[in-house]
Amino acid sequence: MTVASTGKKAETVEDIEDDDALINVEAISAQTNSILALRMGTTTRAVMDKQVPAIARHLNQLLREDLGADDDSEVRQLRRKGTRLVDLTNPPSFGTYLYLRDAALLTRRLLWVYSERNGLDAP
Repeated sequence: MTVASTGKKAETVEDIEDDDALINVEAISAQTNSILALRMGTTTRAVMDKQVPAIARHLNQLLREDLGADDDSEVRQLRRKGTRLVDLTNPPSFGTYLYLRDAALLTRRLLWVYSERNGLDAP
């Protein structure tokens, strides 16, 4: 199965599974906070481009987890949105800012579901 591109080459779940075996709630939470703190008028494209691979990787990690999508229509909907986001591999200049915000917000929601299902403190 192909997952989000980091702009270098197409990656498969098998390629990145070993590196991303554990969900690091604190790192993902910090990443989403960092992205959501970016401001459109003062953030350069270079700064945004540096954020894309990490948020795509974090979103992919959460999409690979069993978050109860079989039993919960809201989780199914979040997974569908996430899959659409990771399929968008080269957002246009203006779209990069919106892509990052959408990916960060969705990643946060999936992280919350993950934390709840695994008895962890809320991120």
